[in-house]
Amino acid sequence: MTSRAERYFAHLDSLSGGVEPWFTAIESTKPGLPAVTMLGYQDLPEDHLTGVTYGLSLAEHEDWVLSKPELCISVRSDDRLWALAVGDLAEGLRGECPFEYGDVINFGEPISAESAMSAFVVGPPAVLAPEDYTDIDVGDDRPISIAGLYPIHDVERQYIREHGLQAFVALDWDCYDVTRPPAV
Repeated sequence: MTSRAERYFAHLDSLSGGVEPWFTAIESTKPGLPAVTMLGYQDLPEDHLTGVTYGLSLAEHEDWVLSKPELCISVRSDDRLWALAVGDLAEGLRGECPFEYGDVINFGEPISAESAMSAFVVGPPAVLAPEDYTDIDVGDDRPISIAGLYPIHDVERQYIREHGLQAFVALDWDCYDVTRPPAV
């Protein structure tokens, strides 16, 4: 019998075109829950680092009625800290944060030395088609849906809280560029 994790990893394998990921386990701080695994893909897409979590969806949250989330980040960078930061957030906030589109998460410090960005906003993953990130059958009552995390500046985090995600998305900004100036 295929496990939940095996089904999810097989889905990711079908999307990666044979690119082998690196794996990092983020030790669990949540009693009864295993580590969160970060799968990282270098140069997928070309000149990008893409990371996808597994383990967030093993927790429960009252807002997760139709599906349970995992997280994805894709940035133009070679620095694995971007992906590892998302894994840390998934592990530390599972069961507490719903990771719904428009949620902003303050990381509290620059995520990587190459950028002043210190927060994330949740939205649909830009590197995947909707059929590839929604309703992923893993053999449970609720499927997995992958949410995108986008690094942002603190001033952008405040802007999104005041004006909403749609107002921010309408601005001129590159969601993959971790060295860009603030859009507001």
